[in-house]
Amino acid sequence: MKIKDKNFVPFISAEEINDRVAKLAKQINKDYKGKTPLFIAILNGSFIFASDLLKEINLDCEISFIKLSSYTEMASTGNVKELIGINENIFNRDVVIIEDIVDTGNTMKGVMGEFKERGAKTIEIVSLLVKPEALVNAIDIKYVGFEIPDKFVVGYGLDYDGLGRNKKAIYQIKS
Repeated sequence: MKIKDKNFVPFISAEEINDRVAKLAKQINKDYKGKTPLFIAILNGSFIFASDLLKEINLDCEISFIKLSSYTEMASTGNVKELIGINENIFNRDVVIIEDIVDTGNTMKGVMGEFKERGAKTIEIVSLLVKPEALVNAIDIKYVGFEIPDKFVVGYGLDYDGLGRNKKAIYQIKS
C-alpha cells in the first residue's frame, strides 16, 4: 500500500486488533470493578482505539479527550504541545489514559505529570502499541496491546502526515 511517497506492508490484521482490544477491555473491567474510571483519550491517533475499547467496557465510566502534538510527518519532535486541554476535574479520580502508540514516552511522561499535579487518585495507561526499543522515559504501561519494533506504522487511527488513519488494519513502513 502506498501513502504519499512511502510504501507500507500489512503488519497487524483487523482481527488481531479486535481480539486484543477485547482482551484489554476484559482486564480493565476486572481491575476497575466497583469503580467509575475516567478514560482520557489522546487525540488524534487514539480515537478509533478508544471507540472500540469503550464499546467493550461494561463499567460506569466517563470519557474525555485531549489533543497533544509531538510529531512532524514521521518523526517525533521531542516537544509535546498541549493543543486542547481537559475540562473535567480529575482530583481524586481513577484515570485511564488511552493512547494509540507509545514510542519515546515523552507524551505519556508529560501527561502523567500534569494529571499527578491535578491530584488524580490513580493513573494508568492503555496503549494499543508500544515500541520498547524507542523508549527514552521509564514509564509503566499497565495495558499493552502489542509490543512492536521501532518502525513507522499507519492505520487504525495512526497516520502518515494526516493520511492512513482510516485503515482497519495496521501497516508497517516497507524497509
